[in-house]
Amino acid sequence: MKVALSLAVAAWMVASPVHAQFQKPEDAVKYRKSSLSVMGTHFARLGAMANGRAPYDAKLAAENAEVLETLAKLPWAAFGPGTDQGDTRAKPEIWREQAKFTDAAGKMQTEVGKLVVAARTGNLDQLKAAFGPAAQTCKACHDAYRKD
Repeated sequence: MKVALSLAVAAWMVASPVHAQFQKPEDAVKYRKSSLSVMGTHFARLGAMANGRAPYDAKLAAENAEVLETLAKLPWAAFGPGTDQGDTRAKPEIWREQAKFTDAAGKMQTEVGKLVVAARTGNLDQLKAAFGPAAQTCKACHDAYRKD
């Protein structure tokens, strides 16, 4: 499953028709920044519950996790040719190490899938257990591929 997901993401990232949906590279940059921002918002909501900074609400946790799962699929097509310039915090390594970057995106999506399953149980301990590994995949990608 991981290999198939990674291959699908890689094919999606390099396919010209996908990149044709953006009129200009800066449109792709805006799209990916927006999708990553909204993704971060939903992830932060789950983190606040998992870390005790917000009251645990099983229904809200499941809803946020499900939204996060959808959002986790969006930004990768917007890392196409020419999108390494302009108003971006993306490091050049994304384009030099596309296989590693694609793998990192796939790992994050896998862990987010596990987070969704945990959130749907309505059990805070399961949410906490799944949140940590998902957060680590986000951090690893940020450390490797995002300028601070």
